[in-house]
Amino acid sequence: MRLRARLVGLIAAGLLAATACAPGEPESNAPTGPITVDFKSFQGKRLTYVYFTDGPDLDATKTAIAGFEKETGATVDLQVVPFAQLNTALQARIASGTAPEVARVQDWYLYRGEVIDFANYFGKSYADEFTDGALAVTRDKEGRLYAVPSDQTINGPFVNADAFAKAGVPVPGPTDKRTWPEFMADATKVAQANGMPFALTMDVSGNRLSTILSHYGTTLIGADGEVGLDQAKAEQALGMVNDLLQTNKLSKDFWLGAGTSYKGGNEAFLAGQAPVYLSGPWQVGSFAKSAPFAWATVPNPCAAECGGFPGMKMMVAFARSKEPTLGAAFVQWMNRAENQREIDKAAFWLPTRKDLVAAGVQYPSRDADMNTFIRQIEVTPSVDFVAAASPAFTGAANALIKEFAKVVAGQESVATCVTNLRAQIADIIKASK
Repeated sequence: MRLRARLVGLIAAGLLAATACAPGEPESNAPTGPITVDFKSFQGKRLTYVYFTDGPDLDATKTAIAGFEKETGATVDLQVVPFAQLNTALQARIASGTAPEVARVQDWYLYRGEVIDFANYFGKSYADEFTDGALAVTRDKEGRLYAVPSDQTINGPFVNADAFAKAGVPVPGPTDKRTWPEFMADATKVAQANGMPFALTMDVSGNRLSTILSHYGTTLIGADGEVGLDQAKAEQALGMVNDLLQTNKLSKDFWLGAGTSYKGGNEAFLAGQAPVYLSGPWQVGSFAKSAPFAWATVPNPCAAECGGFPGMKMMVAFARSKEPTLGAAFVQWMNRAENQREIDKAAFWLPTRKDLVAAGVQYPSRDADMNTFIRQIEVTPSVDFVAAASPAFTGAANALIKEFAKVVAGQESVATCVTNLRAQIADIIKASK
């Protein structure tokens, strides 16, 4: 699943203004303090779930909903909307006083003031069921749980196992550690042995580049929500990527051809143009069907740090819906261990619960590959989750791609790129507050 662009800054501000209670608008139906949720009290009640789908998750979600309906006697009206229209649709419904009970979203803070605190329904300890990284995305500074993390992604490499075998290069094991120089030396050897023009392909994405920044010990946005980009470390990371591009181990034409827009490297990988592809678990289902060669997922290479870079989806319940308590109950039920596990298995999602991340999930196919991604969650620096959760992250990630393109094109140095980028991120953070 591709980590899609967020609406931030002025868009968020406009949404908050549009959804603030005005005279004559309905007041919140949510309780103001802790309550006990009685799952037996929902017989005959109805909730609306606004949802966007990434593919195989839709059938898995429908199956889970059927289980909730059978257990509670409630009815769930699942309304699927395109992701590109999600925030506009929710904004309009909130403003008109017809908020749904629940929505699957990428950012809860766009609905600040409209969503419930799940701790009021399930206690402050409820948050402890989820990984610290996932919680960094779903809580405010005071610790209120305004969203429940339902699924996540983590970036990582795919390798063409057939090409590695032909070159006599072992595929890294699920717990192996390679430095970036070691990883690229192997990839280069494999590419040469197979007549491939490139050693590596990757998505042109600020999120994917953030993986490499993280490996070198820095992030666009720091743990305090301010500029996190360390000048020297960022120069090391981006300098390494630029070297790959200038030596055509990573396609320079492909990168420059993307401009400032996202561009996936999957086609080059599937066409056998490179033996390694840096992307994420949303590719697993597609590759299982379409890859014309044997492949595997492997751990990220390391520098100062290991791990990937996250993306998160979450469920929120709206305070001014008709049935906010039913909405809260539905979100909690969908993210119980047994239910989240079953959805993850069918949808090829990564779990957000501590118990499932620790134990792993047994997927019906490509189990080892999916659990390689799960293991990357635990070694990803916690600051990455904070950075990804920032309302300024998308703007900063877009600025990274735009500024780095100047380096690739030979228009400025890596040092100047990082200096300029730090100033741009500071402005983006200021605008997003």
